[in-house]
Amino acid sequence: MLETILLIISVLLIALVLLQSNKASDAGQIISGTNERLFGQTKERGLELFITRITAFLGILFMVLSLILFLIRK
Repeated sequence: MLETILLIISVLLIALVLLQSNKASDAGQIISGTNERLFGQTKERGLELFITRITAFLGILFMVLSLILFLIRK
């Protein structure tokens, strides 16, 4: 039962991470020196904020379930 829930959370987590905006290009600006946008006041709003919060929640839930399954199997 827990394995099935963990599998569903894993698939949802992968889908949500793929839906998020690409922040890797902003991180690459550190090397090039054009980092004014990287440290600017850019806040997530609307759907992007919702996806970020759901991703964080599912990530924590994934870790907790993985730890529970690990301790049960031991």
